[in-house]
Formats: sequence, C-alpha cells, structure tokens
Amino acid sequence: MALRPAEGAERAGGDAPSAAGAAPEHDGMENVQQKKIFEENKEKAQQREEPCAADSVDSLMAEMPFVDTDIEDECAMHATSELSIKKKRKRATGREIEEGVERKKKKNKQYHPNYFISLPITNPKITGSIQAVQDAIIQKDQRLSKAMVLSGSLHVTMLVMHLSSEEEIRIAVGALSDSKIFVDDLLKGKRVDLSFQGIDHFRNQVGFVNLAENDDTSLLKEIAETMKKIFQEKGIMTGEERAFKPHLTFMKLSKSTELRKQGVKKIDSSLYEDFKNHYFGDEILHRFDLCSMLKKKQPNGYYYCESSIVIGEKQAAEPDDAELVSLSKRLVENAVLKAVQQYLEETQNKSRQTDGSPAKTEEAASGSKSDSDNDNSK
Repeated sequence: MALRPAEGAERAGGDAPSAAGAAPEHDGMENVQQKKIFEENKEKAQQREEPCAADSVDSLMAEMPFVDTDIEDECAMHATSELSIKKKRKRATGREIEEGVERKKKKNKQYHPNYFISLPITNPKITGSIQAVQDAIIQKDQRLSKAMVLSGSLHVTMLVMHLSSEEEIRIAVGALSDSKIFVDDLLKGKRVDLSFQGIDHFRNQVGFVNLAENDDTSLLKEIAETMKKIFQEKGIMTGEERAFKPHLTFMKLSKSTELRKQGVKKIDSSLYEDFKNHYFGDEILHRFDLCSMLKKKQPNGYYYCESSIVIGEKQAAEPDDAELVSLSKRLVENAVLKAVQQYLEETQNKSRQTDGSPAKTEEAASGSKSDSDNDNSK
C-alpha cells in the first residue's frame, strides 16, 4: 500500500519536469503570435498615419464646391466619412444656388426696364403700309387684333434703362441732351434716311419690319452705341449687352394675356407672307425721345415723353453758308420786285397824262368851272 503513493509521486515527479519544459515552450509560441499581431497592428497604424495620396486628394477636391480648397486642410479631413462630405457639399451647393437665385431676382426687379430712348416713326407712307399689313393679318385671324401696335406708338427702340427716382430721370434727361452734341458731331450735317423693308420675327412672338442694311443703318447703330456709353458714364444702367438690332415692331403676343388662353402661342409667318419683302418707305432721322413705358400715353397713342432732342437742328445765330446764300437771294429778289413795281407805276401815271387820261379831263373840268364862276360874278 505504501508503494502506490510513491509510484504516483514518482510519476508525478517524473511528469513535473516535462510539464515545466512544456510551459516555456507554450509561452514562447504565444509570445511569437502576440509579437506578430503587434507588428501587423503597428504596420496598419503606420499606413493610417501616412499622408493622403495625390489621387485621393484630387478625388476629394473634385467633390468640393470650391476648387481653391487647401490640400493640407483636405488631408486633415481623412477621418471624415465620404457620406458627410457629400452631405456638406450638397448643403453648400444648395445655399449657393439659393443665394444666386435671390441675387438674380433682386437684380431683375431692380433693373427691370421702365424707360427707353425712342426714334418715332412719323412718315405716313410707313405707318399706312404697316396698317395694311395689320389689317391683312387680322382678316385671317381676328384674335391677333389684340397683338397689334397702334400707328401712333410705332418707333425704333435705341436703348432701354431703369430709372427709379426723379433724380435718375433728371440725370437721364441730361444724358440725352449731351447725346445731341455727339450725334451732331458724328453726322456732320449728313441727313440719315432709314429704309424699312421686309418682315421678320423674334421666336414667332414678335413681328417687326426690318431696316435695310446700308450706310445710314450703320450710322444709326453707331449712334446707339454712342448714346449707350454716354448714359453709362452718367451711371444709368442701359439693359443687356446684346448687339443692337434696330427694328420696327408692329405686333407682339405679349400685349394681351388673353391670346394664350385663346390658344394663340405663336405668330404664323404665313399670315404676312405676301408682305415678307415689301418696301414700307423711308424715315428721315429727326428726333430722339426719352419715353416712359408705364406712364399714361399721349392722346395720339405715343408714349409719355420726359425729354426730346432734334437731330441736325441749327442754332438761329449760326446760319450755314447755304442759308446765307438763300437769304441774300431773297433780299435781292425783293429789291428787284420793288423797283419794277415802282417803275410800272410811274410809267402808268405818265401815260394817263398824255392820253387824256382821267387826270387831264379832271383838270379841264376844273378850268371850265373856274370860268363859269367868273361869269357869274360879273
């Protein structure tokens, strides 16, 4: 019985060194694995700490709403999720769009044209021809009568502007007055004949008569540019920067909101096909007006005028050579006529005296009467 515990102890003792040797071996394997895991984690940590790659920066920059974002700042945002970046970009872009729309609305409201420089059309041949075109169109489509421009309102628009106060109106009047000096100097006494021929349209919404392209039309365009610069130098906003295209509007759908309700969405060019190349007449350039789009029109249908300038008008104290020659001729003619009249009167009186004219008979009768009186006194 005593031997069994000894054998057990011996087995235990014999196993003990073996267990003790296995323990360090097991610990070594765990240490290797832990070290390996540590090295892997360290490597991953170093990779995370490396700077952003160039292609990653470009990708992020492309998503940003502002292209001038600093690259270093962008790299500092590497911990921000892509989702948050997109949301932020969307919010920023949304604000920009809203602000842009608000600015545009404010600008449109502030600079919506309410005044314009008009070249009035007064030649009866032109206004009569346009009336004939309008009548022909109305006969084909009665609804378009609401789109016609009255003959008294016919004009060529030189430029448009927004005047928001009496002070700005006063400045515009001064700018128009200054324009006369430059325009007269540009023309140098030359008469400008504007020839109107042919019909065209703007997007089938506006019908107008064209100005024939010639030297006088080029002069008109130059006048428009000169006037525009003068007004802008005075601080007056003069509308869009599009090239000036002079034209004479005779109908436009925007004149009546009822037309769209009646199904009229565009002007059919076939309605004025017979007049497409028609010659309407010439207008001699003689006046420019500063007109209001909103104030009540004049009884003849023309717009309310704040001011006007007459082109080519001479000052009374500064007659030109032609006027001086004409005046001299009239003075000479009047003097000659007066001398001829005086000569004729003298000739007629002499002929009466020699031919027993009433003057001589009257003298004889006077003598007979005198003799009779003498006889009676006796």
